[in-house]
Amino acid sequence: MGLLDGLLGSMMGGMMGGGTSAQGAQGAQGTNPMIMMALQVLQQNGGIQGLLAKFQQAGMGQQAQSWIGTGQNMPISADALSQIFGQGQLGQIAQQLGMSHEQVASGLAQSLPQVVDHMTPGGEIPAEHNDLVAQALAMLQKGRPA
Repeated sequence: MGLLDGLLGSMMGGMMGGGTSAQGAQGAQGTNPMIMMALQVLQQNGGIQGLLAKFQQAGMGQQAQSWIGTGQNMPISADALSQIFGQGQLGQIAQQLGMSHEQVASGLAQSLPQVVDHMTPGGEIPAEHNDLVAQALAMLQKGRPA
């Protein structure tokens, strides 16, 4: 499971090292709720390809494509994510994590580009990315340290 461990380790390190969020590293074993949110959104929307299609439909495909590519990641606003995913999906995640809708949207705006970037090394979507999303979520939900 080396690829998954490396992926989670780099996501955790990158998000905890540069983050200014009060949530930072919360929960048992230092699980970062922002990573869990981003992985849940990926899983609920058909993985990276489904997410890309959703962003393209909303006219924001360029932002999502930048996260997959090897260049600089374009930012996305919390308001844009609220429009793309809707109140229902973000509200469900907020309820699961005991956060407000605004906290979830803001956290996703910070974490989703990084998670997608880490899951697409070399600017390509790995064939097994949907399996990796499911496995990473399962590991984080069990509280396994990355």
